[in-house]
Amino acid sequence: MIRVVVADDQQVVREGLVALLGLFDDVDVVGEAGNGLEAVEAVDTHPADVVLMDLRMPRLDGVEATRRIRRDHPGTAVVVLTTYADDASIADALRAGARGYLTKNAGRAEIAAALRSAAAGHAIFAAEVSDRLVEALAAPKRAPERPAGLTAREAEVLGLVARGLTNPEIATELYIGEATVKTHINNSFAKIGARHRAEAVRYALTHCL
Repeated sequence: MIRVVVADDQQVVREGLVALLGLFDDVDVVGEAGNGLEAVEAVDTHPADVVLMDLRMPRLDGVEATRRIRRDHPGTAVVVLTTYADDASIADALRAGARGYLTKNAGRAEIAAALRSAAAGHAIFAAEVSDRLVEALAAPKRAPERPAGLTAREAEVLGLVARGLTNPEIATELYIGEATVKTHINNSFAKIGARHRAEAVRYALTHCL
């Protein structure tokens, strides 16, 4: 069973989501929250695999709630379900650690797929969100926002990781050995605090690498 916490400040929406999720044989709603602070407390009280998180909520917004949940419960994934699909909202959610991003136009099948993917450790995005991410990757690059110590080559390797290239493909692209690629990846992951490729991809996308 996938243990889910539903967080939305609109009671009718929250109750509708709980009723919808109750139709799935593999989903168990273990908690509800009407604001971001309650979402954090719900996960503290009821271990969850996934939090279905609204962004605009009182007391504590969904972005900060996501950040706290991911910090304190790294095994809990967060899937954003919101009305907003602007670049800033998407970037903020990804930086906070969200593993999925859906809009409230999503249907039953899409929500179910997102929960299952997130619980399995995969990312999933609404079509319009994926389109924005692709546009961001295809857009002319501005000066990258790199933390102190990240070299130009490490940033370049991270950019290729974000494009989905494997280590051998990166080695071919940059005319370097696979061992060198691994070294660059390990060094860059340590510098940006990424534990796996999904976090590195989020960093690369939000910093235009």
